[in-house]
Amino acid sequence: MHIAAFAIGATFAWVAFKREQTLLGLGFTLFAAAEVVYMTYHLDWTVFLFAHTISEVLDLLAFILVFVAATRTATVALRSGEGRA
Repeated sequence: MHIAAFAIGATFAWVAFKREQTLLGLGFTLFAAAEVVYMTYHLDWTVFLFAHTISEVLDLLAFILVFVAATRTATVALRSGEGRA
């Protein structure tokens, strides 16, 4: 499950950076990093509490960045459409 989530996050990050949407790319990069940290517990490299805490922080930051990028894009689109009416 974590490998699939990592692959999805990494792919979305790559596409976002390719389209020069840096904030969105950073959000998906943090999500992919959180999945890597989750995997460290399953590989017995870290303890559960450490891996889970770090992953949750990374997921929260990723959520915030993706939300800010989405609202910023929507706000710019609305503002550019106001002058046409």
